[in-house]
Amino acid sequence: MAVEVSIAGSVATLVLNRPEALNALDPQTVVELTEAVDRVNQNSAVRVIILTGSGTRAFCAGADLKKTMPGSATAADTDAPRAMSYREAMTAGKPIVCAINGYALGGGLELALACDIRIAASSARFGLPEVRIGSIPGGGGTQRLPRAIGASDAMLLLLTGDHIDAAEALRIGLISRVVPAPELMEHAQSIATRIAANGPLAVRAVKRLVHHGASLPLDAAIAAEQDAFRELLHSRDRIEGRLAFAEKRAPVFQGH
Repeated sequence: MAVEVSIAGSVATLVLNRPEALNALDPQTVVELTEAVDRVNQNSAVRVIILTGSGTRAFCAGADLKKTMPGSATAADTDAPRAMSYREAMTAGKPIVCAINGYALGGGLELALACDIRIAASSARFGLPEVRIGSIPGGGGTQRLPRAIGASDAMLLLLTGDHIDAAEALRIGLISRVVPAPELMEHAQSIATRIAANGPLAVRAVKRLVHHGASLPLDAAIAAEQDAFRELLHSRDRIEGRLAFAEKRAPVFQGH
């Protein structure tokens, strides 16, 4: 299997499992990742997803160039709609914590950018090197990267194709945490568990508002926020949350 899926409690972990190819994205991996994301998004027991790579060298080194050579049916040609569908599922579905355990290059960095929270091992490296082979990022990199870190830092990476280390990625806001490699999954699990303990309706609303609001004028985005607030106002979960606070106990959320 190119993508391994495991579920523990309310957290699903997806592992890109092609360590011999630095977890690069070939057509089969794209298909399996699409199906895995769809499957866990439809699983009502799952509240949070962790995405990482197998091995110690790479999260994902991008497209498998050996399988995307000119003159043949390439992953980019045949699976672009699939690739966009899993990225859309990632941004529209449940919160995703990306645990970057090594290289996140090209499509691998674009995959990480489609996640909601990014943490990285201190050994991780990042880059969008497509211009070096006469191409451009085709999986959202030219759009998501400037939104994540600002135009100047994004243009520096996009136009040079340079790699940066985890410390620089943290400085420019590309990732939220840098941790020692042996502690990466423990930190990802801790973040995912804290998110999963919160009201699922509220968590999904926050994710939806952040992603949708980024493309709206501020007034329209705030109006959408107010609509979501009113929708949650009399939900059972919100009532349970307030009762639990008053009674000094942990809330038991049901997702309705």
